Amino acid sequence: QVQLVESGGGLVQAGGSLRLSCAASGRTFSSYAMGWFRQAPGKEREFVAAISWSRVRTVYADSVKGRFTISRDNAKNTVYLQMNSLKPEDTAVYYCASDASAWTTLVHTAEEEYDYWGQGTQVTVSS
Repeated sequence: QVQLVESGGGLVQAGGSLRLSCAASGRTFSSYAMGWFRQAPGKEREFVAAISWSRVRTVYADSVKGRFTISRDNAKNTVYLQMNSLKPEDTAVYYCASDASAWTTLVHTAEEEYDYWGQGTQVTVSS
């Protein structure tokens, strides 16, 4: 059974930083690209960032480019999202997800390309 467990969310002031972690189990973590998505109140879930299984390729949403950094430690089966210069509009529940295809060279931004999801962690940025 595949499990993804996010942690690291919380309340932070605008301009601050947080580091989210997502620990994976039940699948050969290092074979799959991983992504982060977020859902703000009253809005649809949206793509934030993704990283290939090899760590060679990363993709970011324009809204977070230059402020957020995705990384992974395959030895620890963990993917991270370092969030700097946080803004109130970054407030959302953040989800990590595992790509449905192993060993793909593609880094997907669409939700339907991911088959396992974590339960989410709340990030609140105060102004």
